[in-house]
Amino acid sequence: MMSYVADFIFMPLIAFVTGLGLVLMARRVRAKIERRVGPPVLQPIYDIVKLYAKKTQISHGIMHDLSIMMLLGGFITAEIFLPVPGFDGLAGEGDLITLIYIMMVPMLGLALGVGSCANPNGSIGISRALTAMLAYDIPFIIAVTGACMAYGTTNLIEIVQIQQAGGPASWGAATMPLLAFGGLLAVHGMMGKEPFEIYIAPAEIATGPMVEMSGKYMGALFIMQCFQLYTIGVIYTTLFLGGGENWPFFLAKVFAVVFISVAVTNVYGRFKTDTMIRWMWKWPTGIALAGLALVMAN
Repeated sequence: MMSYVADFIFMPLIAFVTGLGLVLMARRVRAKIERRVGPPVLQPIYDIVKLYAKKTQISHGIMHDLSIMMLLGGFITAEIFLPVPGFDGLAGEGDLITLIYIMMVPMLGLALGVGSCANPNGSIGISRALTAMLAYDIPFIIAVTGACMAYGTTNLIEIVQIQQAGGPASWGAATMPLLAFGGLLAVHGMMGKEPFEIYIAPAEIATGPMVEMSGKYMGALFIMQCFQLYTIGVIYTTLFLGGGENWPFFLAKVFAVVFISVAVTNVYGRFKTDTMIRWMWKWPTGIALAGLALVMAN
């Protein structure tokens, strides 16, 4: 029991601290691409303190408040189902299917909260966000399904053990490269980076879902981004990069996954919604389906 309590405390805490580092890295990489200096090391913490210190302009009722709880609660719950070095949490009790369902809670919570605002910009933004989720979830689910079939289990602890038993040659990225590549493209869409950020579109719909968020609400969204980058990076690392036996190597792989995504954000323009769907259903889905076919053939 005490072990579970320690896991429930430290696993989300580690996720938050690491997420701050991932947000900082994303900003620094973008600054280098744009030939800027970039933010200082403590800037993510400054931003959170500043946002929570500001007076919240308005609350749109109980659902607006509950949506923030769903946003953060969904990701915090997801952390305790992700096995990391020294902590297994509830990964042995719930499997990958449970984790995927939990990952849908934050976006649905955001949709409910934005819907209570009655702001047309917010409504347009959240409709685009849900459409984007449909676009990238299909190739991601195909990649996850193929990985589970190859490993013969949906238990994340067992998946990590299978990969670590044979070394890097038995990692998912080496044994099923098409699934790993298709999943990586889907992960880029899940992070909401260019060219898949149409649901934010500041110059078009005034940041979309966040248009009515200020003060503590915006601060909660910033914290959610920290958890989001960490969670997506850990899921991919667990499925295709062997998980981690020690923290330095494990974190290096998580940062590498996120780095690949943020490093190309300035290379592409913003896709329109229909273009994003066609691209996601053509390339990541096609590559993942080819990888799934190879797994089934073997």
